[in-house]
Amino acid sequence: MRPAAGAGRGLALLLVLTGAAGLLASWVITLDKFKLLEDPGFTPGCSLNPVLSCGSVMESDQAAAFGFPNPMLGLVAYGIVVCVGVDLLAGAVLPRWYWLTFTAGCLFGVGFVSWLQFESLYRINALCLWCCLAWIATTVLFWYVVSFGVRNGFLPAPPGLRAFLSGFTWVLPVAHLGVVAVLVLTRWWDFWTS
Repeated sequence: MRPAAGAGRGLALLLVLTGAAGLLASWVITLDKFKLLEDPGFTPGCSLNPVLSCGSVMESDQAAAFGFPNPMLGLVAYGIVVCVGVDLLAGAVLPRWYWLTFTAGCLFGVGFVSWLQFESLYRINALCLWCCLAWIATTVLFWYVVSFGVRNGFLPAPPGLRAFLSGFTWVLPVAHLGVVAVLVLTRWWDFWTS
């Protein structure tokens, strides 16, 4: 078991890019939420039709799961992801406890995003395109950080899984997002095909 590890340029850039995508989504949603609070008649630019309706999502109870708008949590969390990516690009070597804590944060993020996906599809009955960007960023981030932890011995796994993740990490986020895409397609199949 390694006591510490730095990351290659690929993972570091992935963290910067997924963090930046999440930050962008959180920033735009936060600005639109403030406009919506100022003017209840405001329609966000990404409210395109009954299904792609950011306003419906922003006005839902789920949009403030912890008592404040969810994107404010995203501004902090994705900011941390960008900082970790930049640190790794600069050559930082982080201890095992840091990687485990970061992985736990990513697990919370993907769990929260999965709950929001369910709520959007089956309770709110609408999608927010900016939220979808955050979903994609969080899912990709999670699987690559877990893969890094397994490959470096920070997370226990059998040798076969470690070998698989060495060459095929991309399969996990693609499969995960593929399932979400199928759920979105089937949830509004009549709308998409009419």
